[in-house]
Amino acid sequence: MREFLTSQFGVSVVLAFIVLNGLMGATAYCIYFERKISAWIQDRCGPNRVGPWGLLQPIADGVKFLVKEDVIPDHVDKPLFILAPAVIFLVAFIGFAAIPWGGQLKLDGLLVDIQVANPDIGLLYVLGVASMGVYGVVLGGWASNNKYSLFGAIRASAQMLSYEIPMGLCIIVVVLTMGTLRLEEITIQQTGYWAGWIPQWNVFLHPLAFLILFITALAESNRTPFDMAEAEQELVGGYHTEYSALKFGMFFLAEYAHMITASAFISVLFLGGWHLPGLAWTQPEATHWGAVIAKVAVLSLKIAFFLFVMMWIRWTLPRFRFDQLMHLAWKGLIPVTLALFVLTTLLVFLGHQRSPLWALGGNLFILIAALLTASLSGRRVTGRQVNLPAIARASHAAGVGRVEAPR
Repeated sequence: MREFLTSQFGVSVVLAFIVLNGLMGATAYCIYFERKISAWIQDRCGPNRVGPWGLLQPIADGVKFLVKEDVIPDHVDKPLFILAPAVIFLVAFIGFAAIPWGGQLKLDGLLVDIQVANPDIGLLYVLGVASMGVYGVVLGGWASNNKYSLFGAIRASAQMLSYEIPMGLCIIVVVLTMGTLRLEEITIQQTGYWAGWIPQWNVFLHPLAFLILFITALAESNRTPFDMAEAEQELVGGYHTEYSALKFGMFFLAEYAHMITASAFISVLFLGGWHLPGLAWTQPEATHWGAVIAKVAVLSLKIAFFLFVMMWIRWTLPRFRFDQLMHLAWKGLIPVTLALFVLTTLLVFLGHQRSPLWALGGNLFILIAALLTASLSGRRVTGRQVNLPAIARASHAAGVGRVEAPR
């Protein structure tokens, strides 16, 4: 038994059990903190009745979902209707496997990775698993045999396909800069310092790619202002209109699990993962138990920060129109990320991919060019002024729209 627990396989099995259960509890309490943050922004109290400070509210909500009647309408495609929440729930809870949580730990003289799996294509694994979330949404919308649900599913598929392009380009920027697809190696390469005190995090090399990746993570998770798939005012709930009880709750748990995985992914790619400048226990050479706990705590704090920002945005910004959402993707983010890809390729060719001056200068140039282009295109659109009163008078004179009174 001791040999099993001190091997890489045994550590991976134990870590998978711990992370999976921790993720389940975190998703439940994400709903609690979302309600508390919305109450804080709207000057309310939020949940404060079930348990001290309302801390038992997620447990009460879970019990409510379990005991409610599970209604399956007669007009739905029953096998696909049941399969949809299971698919989106499963996909949401397997993306954490390739996330490096705590560096390495020395057990009986052997170094083991505090990571469920460390494949050579770990970055592609996380990206591929995240992109499969759309299948659960499309299955739920199609199987519901409801026009509102189908519209939500179509919106979700179009949105995710559109925003996966800039997301993939941002990730390619990191891959070209780091030269690897292994998330643990990407983290280790960010533990150095420029000028002896500036951390070599990718956010200081490509801040535009970091910002765009965060925006696309919001879109991939169907978070406001990109929640077009479930717009209550237009689609009466969207793809989960016909769902109730536990199946309805599984959709929400999957959404928050996607948020946690996306936050961990962004932290690893751009914020050094478990590394924290000035803290010796978060350096790669620290491999004792205290260092592992410190690294896990640092990564958890970064994830909590991104979750807070996502919730803050939801209760601050209004929802986009669908044409605005697609315009942002195809005419805004995709051209900028293509320019970032060309910039990074050029820097790799010149051997300056890890030079902050070259990278930041290129990012600044792309940002200024994008703002100037947006300003000029906005002037061209708003410059075509139409004299509506004159058109109305001409139409009235020609008898257009005139209704004769009944005789």
